[in-house]
Amino acid sequence: MNTDTKDNRSVRRALLTGGALLAGAAATGAGYVLTHSDQPIAMDDFSDLPRAMRTLERLRTAPLRTRSGWDLAQVLHHSAQSVEYSLDGFPQLKPAWFRGSLGSMAFAVFSARGRMSHGLEEPIPGAPAIASGQPLDAAVEHLMSALGRFERHGNALAPHFAYGVLSKSEYTRAHLMHLANHWELVDAG
Repeated sequence: MNTDTKDNRSVRRALLTGGALLAGAAATGAGYVLTHSDQPIAMDDFSDLPRAMRTLERLRTAPLRTRSGWDLAQVLHHSAQSVEYSLDGFPQLKPAWFRGSLGSMAFAVFSARGRMSHGLEEPIPGAPAIASGQPLDAAVEHLMSALGRFERHGNALAPHFAYGVLSKSEYTRAHLMHLANHWELVDAG
């Protein structure tokens, strides 16, 4: 038997196996989403935009801090970047195939669970770095301003860098889950 034919068969078998595993993962994720309705967002402080704004406003008189990772001002500026990019466009997008499959599936699972999980010190791809030690009041204002702008926005939204095209209600949910996920590391100073 020709070794080229053997190598081709091995490659084809590996691709078929990988494709089958990916299809199985997609079916599992789709099954999860279909059998679980959208849960309320797992943290009351971020269950809707008005509550999120009240939570942020309280930081002006009762500042909190993070237990690890970014400081609170960095978290708030990062969250504001995400909101602004949903309006103006993200600096870098994952490939279309990713946004249309794995990314949109991840958002559907997060939405069904009512909570997101992601690297809490991962910058948005292509976004400028956010320095630590910035004033908390300015960070609170930045995020509240971004959320207010988002709330008033009536035009099309930019595709999310990983999740792809989201409706306004889906983006609202994504922003609230994103904040709640970061808030898991926030406590009283």
